Amino acid sequence: MGAITATYRLQLRPGTFTLDDARLLADHLDRLGVSHLYLSPILTATTGSTHGYDVTDPTTVSTALGGRPALVALAAELSERGMGLIVDIVPNHMGVAVPRENPWWWDVLTHGRSSEFAHCFDIDRHDDNGADGRIALPVLDRASDLLGLRIDRDGDAPMLALGDRRWPIAPGTEGGPAVEVHDRQAYRLVPWRDGPVGYRRFLSVNELAAVRQEDPRVFDATHAQLATWVRDGLVDGVRVDHPDGLADPAGYLRRLRGLLGPDRWLVIEKILGPEDTLDASLPVDGTTGYDALAEYDGVFLDSSGAAVLTALAARAGADGDREWLRRNGVEVRRHVARGALAPDVNRLVRTALRESPAFCNPVLLRDTVIEIATHHCAKPPVAVIAALVDEHPEREPALTVLAGAVAAGEETEPRLRQLCGAVAAKAVEDCLFYRAARLASLNELGADPARFAMSPAEFHVRSAERARRWPRTMTTLSTHDTKRGEDVRARIGVLSQVPQLWTRCVADWERAAPSPDGALGLLLWQNMFGIWPVDGPDTVPATSPTFRARLHRFAEKAAREAGIRTSWTAVDIHFEAALHAWIDRVVDGPVGRSIGEVARQLAPHGWSDALGRTLLHLCGPGIPDVYQGTELWEDSLVDPDNRRPVDYPRRRELLASMDIPGVEVPVLDASGAVKLHVTRSALRLRRERPDSFVGGHYRPVFAVGPAAEHLIGFARGPADEPSDVLALATRHSIRLDETGWGTTTVSLPAGKWFDRISGDVHRGSVSLAAVFDRLPVALLVRLDRG
Repeated sequence: MGAITATYRLQLRPGTFTLDDARLLADHLDRLGVSHLYLSPILTATTGSTHGYDVTDPTTVSTALGGRPALVALAAELSERGMGLIVDIVPNHMGVAVPRENPWWWDVLTHGRSSEFAHCFDIDRHDDNGADGRIALPVLDRASDLLGLRIDRDGDAPMLALGDRRWPIAPGTEGGPAVEVHDRQAYRLVPWRDGPVGYRRFLSVNELAAVRQEDPRVFDATHAQLATWVRDGLVDGVRVDHPDGLADPAGYLRRLRGLLGPDRWLVIEKILGPEDTLDASLPVDGTTGYDALAEYDGVFLDSSGAAVLTALAARAGADGDREWLRRNGVEVRRHVARGALAPDVNRLVRTALRESPAFCNPVLLRDTVIEIATHHCAKPPVAVIAALVDEHPEREPALTVLAGAVAAGEETEPRLRQLCGAVAAKAVEDCLFYRAARLASLNELGADPARFAMSPAEFHVRSAERARRWPRTMTTLSTHDTKRGEDVRARIGVLSQVPQLWTRCVADWERAAPSPDGALGLLLWQNMFGIWPVDGPDTVPATSPTFRARLHRFAEKAAREAGIRTSWTAVDIHFEAALHAWIDRVVDGPVGRSIGEVARQLAPHGWSDALGRTLLHLCGPGIPDVYQGTELWEDSLVDPDNRRPVDYPRRRELLASMDIPGVEVPVLDASGAVKLHVTRSALRLRRERPDSFVGGHYRPVFAVGPAAEHLIGFARGPADEPSDVLALATRHSIRLDETGWGTTTVSLPAGKWFDRISGDVHRGSVSLAAVFDRLPVALLVRLDRG
């Protein structure tokens, strides 16, 4: 197993990008400087799945992606190149949207409690409607849909059918009208809006049924295929999706570490807020990097723009400061707990009453559980109970029940933790992030929208801590889950430097083309600005059907996630029609041309910030992941937009041209070639000098002079040895354009330093005007390294 120096995330998709396609790309990624390919889930998933997180058969590699032979061939190709493979695994849930595609789920629906797979799923057989333990499946639009059931056959096997959907019929229960047959099954079909759900889900997604990894038999069965990859040396590590959804995350990770062995890379999807830390006792190498993402974003924002942008958002009712987020967060969390996650609340109440030696009114207990999920979701149960007894003595009977259940029972504590995590995720990531409109780039996984910017001092402290405590953690700038791609966030972030200009633009645009909702409109203005095309070799015009369709999809999703004027469960067709008409009016009219002019004016500053983030990310502590396609400028919005096919032939051709001797250093323009140049320079350096990065030291670099605040940089090098790499970047470039670097200098450590990006050589105290003469970043390497 070669050292992991950097990964490259590939989104596999049947028919579009398979394991064989990944193998054919290995030579290009090798030249880019990547050490390991990092694959989206590869186990068999729901037919047509575009992401792979809805696994239907954990025992097989997806034949639609090429099957195990293609995986073996890919691993062999990488091994020949000294590269390796990381795979994303999904232990928390399985896909059940099409029951007969999931053999375990189909068997459970067929045989109920007697199924050999009944212990695999977290099934609730005591739902609120009292149905003799039958599993409630929320698949109907309305209860009367049951009258449309019919008996269908697949060969000799009869099935219940409704439209193109099918469910099994247990042996010996056939005969009579379809509705009567339905009433004899181990499951019952219910309306999806009515509340009862017969199994724990991933958040509130009915199509993803939770798996009981706390049962060793389930762990062994769901990880049997992974065990063969480890046995046969096919993978060098895994990324674990949503481990916090499990009943016992720490226990699961210990078992997984035992399966992988002590050396294979193990990182977990864990969204840490600014004040959170990863439990050092977990047998993992770190997280998937959302905490680092927030830091790389934050240090390039200009805190002086906060007041003006907050005032602009406040006038739209979406200011997004700490008090607004607290107030709206309470409202949304309460709504989620009472609505989408009501089945989970009700199940927790029943569990607590069953496990506790005390008793109270179930309604009081339910209200108390909702109170905990609404106000205290980040605290451990003991702290929550103690705090609430003091704050709400009238809830003491309910808190006594919970305390007794947590102390004496087995299910209550993990279910309370699972509920609070799900409420927080649904409320913040899937709702508040679409309501807060102060600065859209702040509304990102791992970030706190209430914190407008990060100082260089805090950035360096956090980076140094990562280098010491989690040197092998993953870091990232973009993922399949980010709300906006890294370069979109960079361009939007520039608005923090020109808040007055942005305020005037929004006022002008709203007068010319009023948005149908002020708060949503302010969010969408920023997103349109963030992705608006700027002339380049592959630019898609703003008036093209492709660009227009992307805006419409994002606007509709943002409006429904926000849940104020329309929602996924209560679509307001009139509002959405007005929203789509507004998008078209903007794109086709003078406002669209105005957005284009502002985008062209500010794009170079967005590119400057994007290059700076890229360089710091690729040279910073941890193991950086490059999300597919982001080695050039990218303009992705939230999924599925960020899973679009990547033009690899263009990237391959451009990279090959850069290796021709005498080729000019790319300039800062819309082609994105300069980002590819910076990316390959940093990745190749990491591969050449691994000891300077993973496990190496981190030392801040500061400038001296009138423009010193515009430098953000650090030195890296092997532990206990002199620094041999310096990564330097420009921040707040708009103000810098007005003043220039002037007499500002940076003192380099002893020796000659070669800039891998520009080709220049420096030594001693150097003018930053000279360092950044061509580009706003520099990657200096000491030439006389021992």
